[in-house]
Amino acid sequence: MQLSINVTNFLLLGLTQDPRRKNIVLAIFLFFYMGTLVGNLLIIATIKTSQALGSPMYYFLFYLSLSDTCFSTTVAPRTIVDSLTKVASISFSECIIQVFTFHLFGSLEIFILILMAVDRYVAICKPLHYMTIMSRQAGED
Repeated sequence: MQLSINVTNFLLLGLTQDPRRKNIVLAIFLFFYMGTLVGNLLIIATIKTSQALGSPMYYFLFYLSLSDTCFSTTVAPRTIVDSLTKVASISFSECIIQVFTFHLFGSLEIFILILMAVDRYVAICKPLHYMTIMSRQAGED
């Protein structure tokens, strides 16, 4: 006979069980999450509304900020809400979705950073060919 156990929920013990320390964790995570959110949304709005910021570096910076906003939104809100509740738990499907989105946006950020490094490499090492290599029409040929 085989024993089969299906896990449906995980109990999250969190960083601390002390109610006072939970409030400190709440304040710290909320402060840094709001700072990250406001900073990235400010970068996104500035790049989207400005006509002067049309170079490829700002294109990559826009998507890096957008990706960072999504990345920080995968874990921080759940941590903030869990620090408010007495017993924190997460279902198995929610946990899998959270891990998937965490890995997705984390790898997307790394990919964008690699593209930004290639952009700077071309700008520094091949400055006369930069406009040809990084033009939008070059990718369509």
